[in-house]
Amino acid sequence: MTDAARTGDLEAALRVVVPALDTHLQSPATGTHFGPDAPWRALLDTPVPQQGAGDMATLRALAETVVPDAQRMTGPGFLGWITTGSTVVPAVARLVASLAGTQRYLGHSTGLLESVALRWLAEACLLTGMDGVFSSSGSVANLLAMGAARQQAFEKLGHDPARSGMRDLPPGRIYASTEVHHCILKAAGVLGMGRDAVTLLPVDEGQRVDVAAVRAALEADTRDGAIPVAVIGIAGTTNTGAIDDLAALADLADEFGAWFHVDGAYGLFGRLDPRLVERYDAVDRADSVVVDAHKWLCVPTGIGATFVRDRDILGRAFTGEPSDYIEGAFETDVQTSPWDSMGPPFHDWTLDLSAPSRGLVVWSALHEIGVDGLRARVVRDIDYARTLADLVRAEPSLELLGEPELSICCFRYRAPGLDEEQLDDLNHQLVRRLHATSPYVPSATRVNGHFAIRPCFINPRTEQTDVAELVRWVCEIGDDLVAVRG
Repeated sequence: MTDAARTGDLEAALRVVVPALDTHLQSPATGTHFGPDAPWRALLDTPVPQQGAGDMATLRALAETVVPDAQRMTGPGFLGWITTGSTVVPAVARLVASLAGTQRYLGHSTGLLESVALRWLAEACLLTGMDGVFSSSGSVANLLAMGAARQQAFEKLGHDPARSGMRDLPPGRIYASTEVHHCILKAAGVLGMGRDAVTLLPVDEGQRVDVAAVRAALEADTRDGAIPVAVIGIAGTTNTGAIDDLAALADLADEFGAWFHVDGAYGLFGRLDPRLVERYDAVDRADSVVVDAHKWLCVPTGIGATFVRDRDILGRAFTGEPSDYIEGAFETDVQTSPWDSMGPPFHDWTLDLSAPSRGLVVWSALHEIGVDGLRARVVRDIDYARTLADLVRAEPSLELLGEPELSICCFRYRAPGLDEEQLDDLNHQLVRRLHATSPYVPSATRVNGHFAIRPCFINPRTEQTDVAELVRWVCEIGDDLVAVRG
C-alpha cells in the first residue's frame, strides 16, 4: 500500500497530538503570536501540495504549529460570547463518533444513542411530551422550529407551504423582541417569508420584550390580514441573558392562534437552578423549544436540538420525499442484521441526510456528569455572575448595566468628567487592552445604549478567583487609560 493510500495509525497519531492538546488546555486565553506577520501564517498558508508530506509530518505540523496558536477558548479566563471549549470526555466522544459512529442511523449502538440522547436531554431540561432532533447549531435548530410554525399556520388555511410554496398566500408574521438572535431573521428569509416578516418589538430596562407591544402588533397585523405564525419567547437572550415573560407570551400565542416558540439555545439549562425554575414554568406550554448542547453542556461546537410537541409536523415541513436508495433500501419488519433498518427518519425532521452521531457526544456528557452535575455547573456559573455584580457595585470606578439573570453580567468602567461618547471609547479601548495583555477575554456589547464589558460565565474551567481577578484587571487598565488621558 502506498503512503498516500494509508489511513494512518491512530495510536501513533494520538501520541504525537495529545501532548500538544494537553498543553493547550492549560494555556491562557490570550495568545502570543497573532497578526499578519505571525510565523504560523507563513507555515500554514502555502500552495496546495502536489506531493503529500505523509502522516507523521502532518501530525507534527498539527502539534507544533496549529495547536499552539489555535483558539484558546478552554483557558479559564475565556469569558466571551456564549461559547467555550469542550470538556475532555465529550471531545473524545466526538473522536469516537468520527471513526465508529459516522452516521446517526441504523441498528448500531451509535444509532440508538441518537434517540437516547435526545430523550436524556429533554429530561435534563424538564421537557415533557416533546420529541426532538439534533442539528448543527442553534441557528438551524431555530430554523427547524420556524419551519414547523410556518407549516402549522398555513395548513390551517388548507395549504402546504413546504410543498407548494408561499405564492398567493397572505403574509405571515413572527413576533420577537429586538434582543432576539439574528438567526430568526435568517430563518424567515430561508423559509420564503422574508426577513421583514419578523416584527422586532421593544424591550424594557431589563431587556425583556414589552408584552403590550407584542399584543399591539398582533392586533394590528390580524386586522390587516396577516397570519400570526409564531410568537417567540427568549429564555436567556444572547446579549444579556434576560428571560422574557414566557407566560404572558404563551397567553398571546393562544389567543391569536400562533405557534409559541421558546428560544432556549443558551438559557434553557437555567431551568435547573432552583432559584429560577418559576421563570421557566410556561416552557411547558411551548409548541417548540431549542437548546444548544455546545453551550452549557460543554460538548464540542456543532450540536443544537429542536424539540416539538408533534414531530410529524417537522416531517411535513422538511421531508425530502422518499427515495429508492434510502427508504426503499431498508426492511421495516424482519431484521437479520443491524444494516436492515435505517432507524428513526431524522433526515425528514431536519435539513441534512448524512450527519454524524451527535447523540453519542451528548450522551457521553450527560453520562459523565449527570443532571446533578449539570445543575451544579449552571448554579455555579450564575453565582459567578451575581458575585461579579456585587463586586462591580462595590467598586466606585465601575457601573453595573443590568442585574444578571443568568450567567452574563454587563458592566463598564466609569471616570469623572467624561461624556457618554468618551466613556464608550474608553471602555472599547479597555476591552482591547484586556484581550491583549491579560488572561481574560470577555466580549463586548451595548446595553441601553452604553458600550458594555460582557463576561459570560459558561466555561467549566473558570474558578471563583477568576471573577475577582477580572475586576482587578479591568480597574487597573481603566485607571491606566484615564491617567494617559490626563
